[in-house]
Amino acid sequence: MTPGGKRVVLVAAVARNGVIGDGPDIPWRVPGEQQRFKELTWGHVLLMGRTTYESIGRPLPGRTTVVLTRDPAWRAEGVLVAHDLDEALARADGLEGDVMVAGGAQVYAAALPVADEQVLSEVHLEPAGDVHYPRFDRGEWIEASREPAEGYDVVRWVRRTA
Repeated sequence: MTPGGKRVVLVAAVARNGVIGDGPDIPWRVPGEQQRFKELTWGHVLLMGRTTYESIGRPLPGRTTVVLTRDPAWRAEGVLVAHDLDEALARADGLEGDVMVAGGAQVYAAALPVADEQVLSEVHLEPAGDVHYPRFDRGEWIEASREPAEGYDVVRWVRRTA
């Protein structure tokens, strides 16, 4: 959760072998999966790393984009820039919607300890790739729902509370 109380939700498509990318590319096309991403993130803050943003090439409509980068000179029209996770979450507190973390691997790993939920499209493939979703202790999470779709399952994980 952010300091201001917004939920932090990691949203990713993850292959059986943990792959989420091959360089800047997604190594599959699964019908309907990107539409689900759009529906899930619409109206929220989309937090992503610079490389992920540059692979998309523009802010996505219907969402406020916060780009996390270590480069103090980096700018892009139509997005907010943050230089560490705390700054990104603080920026998000003043915006509409929850924080939807959309990659890449380093951003997922940084946000995992503060995430309230994960919504993972578990893709039924094992492609080659060099970018992986961070491993997480499933004992710290509850599988709240699983929705089968063609070629993948949408799994919602909620952090266990003490």
